[in-house]
Amino acid sequence: MSNHNAPCDIPKPASVDEFVKNGKKKKSFMSSIFRKKGRSGTGSSDKKLLSRRDIIWRRNATIDRHCATKIESLTLSCLDSPSRQFDTREYRVFVGTWNVAGKPPNSSLNLEDFLQIEGLPDIYVLGFQEIVPLNAGNVLVIEDNEPAAKWLGLIYQALNKPQDQSSGDELSPPETSDSRQGSGGCGSGSRDSIPKSSSGGMLFFQKPSLKMLSKDYRVDSALVKTCTCLTDPSTMQRRARDMREFIYRVEASPPPSLASASAVAEEDAPPDASGELARSSVNYCLIASKQMVGIFLSVWVRRELVPYIGHLRVDSVGRGIMGRLGNKGCIAMSMTLHQTSVCFVCSHLASGEKEGDEVRRNSDVAEIIKSTQFPRICKVPGQRIPDKILDHDRVIWLGDLNYRVALSYDETKTLMGENDWDTLLEKDQLMIERQAGRVFKGWKEGKIYFAPTYKYKQNSDAYAGETAKSKKKRRTPAWCDRILWHGQGIEQLQYIRGESRFSDHRPVCSVFVIEADVDNGSMIRKGYSTLDSRIHCESPMPQRHSFYDDF
Repeated sequence: MSNHNAPCDIPKPASVDEFVKNGKKKKSFMSSIFRKKGRSGTGSSDKKLLSRRDIIWRRNATIDRHCATKIESLTLSCLDSPSRQFDTREYRVFVGTWNVAGKPPNSSLNLEDFLQIEGLPDIYVLGFQEIVPLNAGNVLVIEDNEPAAKWLGLIYQALNKPQDQSSGDELSPPETSDSRQGSGGCGSGSRDSIPKSSSGGMLFFQKPSLKMLSKDYRVDSALVKTCTCLTDPSTMQRRARDMREFIYRVEASPPPSLASASAVAEEDAPPDASGELARSSVNYCLIASKQMVGIFLSVWVRRELVPYIGHLRVDSVGRGIMGRLGNKGCIAMSMTLHQTSVCFVCSHLASGEKEGDEVRRNSDVAEIIKSTQFPRICKVPGQRIPDKILDHDRVIWLGDLNYRVALSYDETKTLMGENDWDTLLEKDQLMIERQAGRVFKGWKEGKIYFAPTYKYKQNSDAYAGETAKSKKKRRTPAWCDRILWHGQGIEQLQYIRGESRFSDHRPVCSVFVIEADVDNGSMIRKGYSTLDSRIHCESPMPQRHSFYDDF
């Protein structure tokens, strides 16, 4: 009778769930219990139950100690693996966008006011739209890169102008028969077609080659495209040595377009100062330039900053005819500045001021963000170099975004006449679409304190609609040209427009301060914070939360 009731007196083992995963162990354990109870009877049940509880307690204690040991050892292993410490450094970035209406630059165009040379930014990001007419020949056949070469030469001269030269002088030699013929790979053409400076000197060579000028101005691609992730010291030293040698070659040998100008300047300089004069003339180096039909993007950095640029990559997305061609779309450039990833996007979006055209512009933005794909060039295991626009730490978007004002021409002119800018900005399509969350969600734009930048009459301060005889040719003034940013560590210092009458658009520029993480060379242990890096006597083991904080 006692044997019949004995199984009812046995409590269910506390750790039975732990044995469900192993059927054999559970089966052998249960059979041993029944076997022991059947043999010993009711009289020994208390003794066996105490023994079983003791076994369960000991087993649970062993499991706890084993788990704790593994977690603690894993935490210690994290502490044993060193991690780099970073400081934050600030850099000033000038960003400019300009739709130049398909006109090549002329000799009277002065970029110095637009580029704010006196501020000495660390980085220049210059984006242009419609540097060539958007006709079938440029879009469907082959793009004309001669205007891009001229813009590149103008920018180089403005950025690398000697400090002691007055703003009215040009970096061009006096006109001679030799200079008319050009040198160092210039093309052929009539003498009358060569643009001249106000002093009579040659500003550009005949039919300048974008490829040639880019090669002359640009930093060696192998240096800025390489991985700058933390590698062995010998690799970093070799890269630094190559970078120094390149910069010295650039400084010692001015590009062909400026070689004769330097020669003229050196004639007036002391013999022992010629080398120093040449070296001091190069303040900024071109690190990237790209043309897609009418869109042109170039990025320049101070020569001292070149060694800290890496992972340079460029991509372009066409959104024009058939949603693929390059008369509309973007050029995007990605790079790392020290240990921080930065992306610049220059775009020209769908035009038109009819109702619903803003939807096409929203679609262009979404497709650009989706389709832009930078190649992966970092081969360091575990390193994450972004290949999409929004994956970057800092992103700046510039260009002719073409968003208009959701008012009629007469309503817009009335508000402008009353200087009621706040009411007018409330009808700005880009602000309306952003506030509704339909485009540029999570992006920022500075407060606009300037008049609409489009559309002006050529070489005039009057908007085109004021003189248009036909309503079809009349355009409602709008803030088409914009600059936005995405990410933390970006502060906008300035957001203004230029007043050049060269185009039917006014240029727009902005100055930012961008934070970059800089490796300070020191090592810390993972699991410690900078504010709690000491282990107190009362806590000889590291806190477990420091292990989880790494994920």
